[in-house]
Amino acid sequence: MALLSAVPWWQQQLIGITAVGLWLAALAAVAVQIRQRTNTASTPKREWSRKVVHIGTGAVVPLAWVFGIDRLIAIPAAGAITLLALINHRYRLLPAIEDVGRHSYGTVAYGASITLLLLTLWPEQSAAVCAGVLVMAMGDGLAGIVGSSMPSASWVLFGHRKSVLGTAVMAGASLLVLLLLAALSALLDLGSTPPLTGLMAIALIATALEQLAWLGIDNLTVPLVSAWLWASWR
Repeated sequence: MALLSAVPWWQQQLIGITAVGLWLAALAAVAVQIRQRTNTASTPKREWSRKVVHIGTGAVVPLAWVFGIDRLIAIPAAGAITLLALINHRYRLLPAIEDVGRHSYGTVAYGASITLLLLTLWPEQSAAVCAGVLVMAMGDGLAGIVGSSMPSASWVLFGHRKSVLGTAVMAGASLLVLLLLAALSALLDLGSTPPLTGLMAIALIATALEQLAWLGIDNLTVPLVSAWLWASWR
């Protein structure tokens, strides 16, 4: 699905890298602004900057897909970003990305999951990689924002509060992302996709995995399992 397949390889890669870099820079700037506005707010609102980064980072993989970024560039780049996330987790150079109010390796796990997906599935199964990353980005990201903003029945698992509303948003957003991606794949004739029952199963499994968020491990399990289920479904 490379947008610039007619241009020379190196130009295509340069344009793709530039687009991704500009997107990440804009995302970091927005997160900093949100954190400054919510710095004195309650803990859930102070997490909004992190959730914005969480959601926005999901767009990086579709951008890489559209611009046809080669695995020889995508994998080292994802690994480098994961390493930077680990450094930021340790030293809080950009608090807006790590302002979670609890001990969590979620940001690092998120980067690691993207790196592993690129390593195992890119670019032959680009749609599967997008499925795994977008389910986590949109599903978990929106669940965190909506679930913490509106009251509903809740429970605690491994020290993490989960709510009926947040869980419903996770399931609904995940299924919607999968449906849209499947429709796009069919429209562009990008290969076979899971049937509706398969998409529903992936969304439900992702929602169940999101419940187990100890130390941010769901940022690793949800993308990996969702993508691998998409790729292996026949």
